[in-house]
Amino acid sequence: MSQRARSLAIAPTLIIALTVFMGLGNGSIGYAQETPEGAGTSSVTEEPPVTEASETVAEVTETPGVEELSEANMAWMMICSALVLMMTAPGLALFYCGLVRKKNVLSVMMQCISLMGIMSVLWVVVGYSLAFAPDIMGGFVGGFDHVMLKGVLPTWDAATGQIVTPPAGTQIPMLLFAVFQMMFFIITPGLIVGAFAERMKFSAMVVYSILWGLLVYCPIAHWVWSDNGWLCEWNEAAAFPALDFAGGTVVHISSGVSALVCALMIGTRYNYQKEPMPPHNLTYTFIGATMLWVGWFGFNAGSAVAANSLAVNAFAATHLAASAGVIAWAAMEWMTIGRPTILGACSGAVAGLVCITPASGSVTVPSAIIIGLCGGLVSFLACTKLKNALGYDDSLDVFGVHGMSGIVGALLTGVFASRSITGARVGLIEGNGAQMVNQAVSILAAAGLAIIGSVILLKLIDLTIGLRVTEEKEIRGLDLTEHGEEGYIFL
Repeated sequence: MSQRARSLAIAPTLIIALTVFMGLGNGSIGYAQETPEGAGTSSVTEEPPVTEASETVAEVTETPGVEELSEANMAWMMICSALVLMMTAPGLALFYCGLVRKKNVLSVMMQCISLMGIMSVLWVVVGYSLAFAPDIMGGFVGGFDHVMLKGVLPTWDAATGQIVTPPAGTQIPMLLFAVFQMMFFIITPGLIVGAFAERMKFSAMVVYSILWGLLVYCPIAHWVWSDNGWLCEWNEAAAFPALDFAGGTVVHISSGVSALVCALMIGTRYNYQKEPMPPHNLTYTFIGATMLWVGWFGFNAGSAVAANSLAVNAFAATHLAASAGVIAWAAMEWMTIGRPTILGACSGAVAGLVCITPASGSVTVPSAIIIGLCGGLVSFLACTKLKNALGYDDSLDVFGVHGMSGIVGALLTGVFASRSITGARVGLIEGNGAQMVNQAVSILAAAGLAIIGSVILLKLIDLTIGLRVTEEKEIRGLDLTEHGEEGYIFL
């Protein structure tokens, strides 16, 4: 890479540094709490005043604060955060690396683990603030109130001699809520990796993921999950309150549509549709898919942000939708090619999981089965009929599974939302046809920003450091040419 290209590649780091400087230097900004529905803004005191100068922290006994923290909720949310992180690696990494050719297996793993590191730091620096701080730019995105997690981290109140822990609205520390949301910020660009697998430069992937996370993911998350977001279901002033319990629009539609843009703009792999490019290890794919299935319980049930009955419903709905997705995809294969496949069963499970994601906190279990069946069916058709008809090279079917099932799931949420689960907002079947409008607007908004943002970012990256490796490097494989390693040196 030339010196000019290297300089351009570190531009996002400079942007982040400038953003931090601006955020920390803006003394006029307040630090209001942005948390899930019902969040409080009062501080939680965990320690009583120290009455003697010689008394140590260990000797301070805990006393009730303004709002009690729930040990059960904290334990549940820490487990869910770990489960969602596990979805990226080893879950998604194994799922994807089994689908590529063996000369690119390590490149996919490297992309996944790199995003775990990069996106985590980026979230702490500015991502959480852009997603959950009060509006700027007319509500397009959050402001800089929580840069470097200011207002989120525990502090020491010297005047009272107490630890002050900012709370979220479900009796957990705000820091724990931020950590849980961080895991979504990690996996979402990780999903897009499957669209340009085997041909995109690692440097281009890094730059794209950083800028996409800040300019596409954070605004959509702000619209849907911030208390004052214009698509937020618990914002009474929202223009189009959409139901998206765990990320149908924020995660799956945004990544799936962006993946299609990437596949179209980067172009097909060398000799695509001229030579076979079968998955090199479906054993990896099976292991990865089942780890994703388990991790998804944290993804969806954890989005209740508490260990409560809503989490139980999301847990059950998630499992049954995945089960129905397996049945739907395998049945379609059996009818069309005469046999079910392990790749199809794994893909069906993921499609069902994607489809139930926005609905898991608002539909009953029987409805979840229908949604899972629809997800498996639609994604099967998208990955076979639609992809072949249009000829695009979405290497690992990110758009077909995440984009299409995400869209279908968001729409069906507006159909099946039930008062028996939500306690308030309902869908078409229970007489609220207007909810379908809200769902459609949320889909169009997320897809629109994903398309516009990805087109601009990819074009700029291509003009500066370039998007894809050379033909010679692609033929040799990205493991060797991008990372100097081989996944199977004993073969």
